[in-house]
Amino acid sequence: MNAIEISGIKKSFQNVHALKGVDLAIRQGEFFGLLGPNGAGKTTLISAIMGLVRPDAGTIQVMGYDTRRQAFAAKKLMALCPQEINVHTYFPIQKIMEFQGGFYGFDRKTSKQRAEELLKRFGLWEKRKVGKVKLSGGMQRRLMIARSLMSDPKILILDEPTAGVDVELRHELWDFLKKINQNGRTILLTTHYIEEAEQLCGRVAIIHEGKIVACDAPQTLISQHTQKAKPIRRFVRPGTLEEVFVNLTGKRMEEAQQWEIAPRL
Repeated sequence: MNAIEISGIKKSFQNVHALKGVDLAIRQGEFFGLLGPNGAGKTTLISAIMGLVRPDAGTIQVMGYDTRRQAFAAKKLMALCPQEINVHTYFPIQKIMEFQGGFYGFDRKTSKQRAEELLKRFGLWEKRKVGKVKLSGGMQRRLMIARSLMSDPKILILDEPTAGVDVELRHELWDFLKKINQNGRTILLTTHYIEEAEQLCGRVAIIHEGKIVACDAPQTLISQHTQKAKPIRRFVRPGTLEEVFVNLTGKRMEEAQQWEIAPRL
């Protein structure tokens, strides 16, 4: 059984066709990347998986549960770490974590134990009595991931978790995410950082204008779609997912250059 199965998902917002018939299967325990530029349909797709957006057509199953007909059972298995830092500015982060446990029906003792465990695991225990305003950008991102793990979900969905984070902190967060995945948790990551997808994901789906244009292991995509590549400009590294994107979509190089590309260290 796959962790997530998506079949024929379509979604439009007035005259904007955000998703145009997406088919996707994510295996249990997989670190799966959804890679595409801003506006490609990444956030719409994960919102549909989480039940935050109702698709116009198609079906989504989470561990065998239909997200429409068995929404409660499906949502119990998932957690979403959103792109925005949406916690109270001054409220102590330990209390934020404990309240999150209450949303999942944990009693006070269990919530406290779980909050302490996660704050220590993410290196935030020393800051437990302060609010978000006194945390660095990297700590705020770690808090968001820790909060999403309060329910101990089988599937963790991360919407561009390192957007706006500097290179050093980005690599620090990558290490945290790798450890989470190594413990058997399925992770679905949306990103427009090509380097991030190459470093973290066992498989990557490239989404472009609401359609999945390719899906495979990063190295497989590179070997399949860069051997017969046309000459490209210097800012796209040959033999990378950048080149795959350009060859698959036919986009002009000026458009590809708009991607936020993390420098290779």
